[in-house]
Amino acid sequence: MTRLSPYFTLDEMTHSEYAVRMGLDNTPSSVIVSNLTRLADRLEVVRSILGNKPIVVTSAYRSPQVNAGVGGSPTSAHMTGNAADFLCPSFGRPVEVVAALRKHFDRLAYDQIISEYPESPSGGWCHIGFATRPRGQVLIKQAGKPFLPLAA
Repeated sequence: MTRLSPYFTLDEMTHSEYAVRMGLDNTPSSVIVSNLTRLADRLEVVRSILGNKPIVVTSAYRSPQVNAGVGGSPTSAHMTGNAADFLCPSFGRPVEVVAALRKHFDRLAYDQIISEYPESPSGGWCHIGFATRPRGQVLIKQAGKPFLPLAA
């Protein structure tokens, strides 16, 4: 097991149920592993902001084939190892996690934080992405609607 940071491993950052089910390779290149290591370091900061509560990564790296198969954006930061979808159930619902993180652009320098499908029975999930020139966007994605800015 390759540890990328104190609380995150390469296995969890590259695991994809879709890839397993479809028999797709989701092995990252060495460049992407470097990006995933930076992502894991930033998720450590997320974890500290959320009171050191455990984070469950549901999707981080996606190969282009996996990304296309799950309906990801063709420019998704997941394909470069610069984004993660996650939950932090012991902190609260994903929309509450997004509300807490949005206040910490100075510590996280995020490109996007998205509350995805908060209206779903499960409450959805959080997406956080990073870029060289972070935009600091805080968005909401609901079924059948475009991405919209999330009101403060």
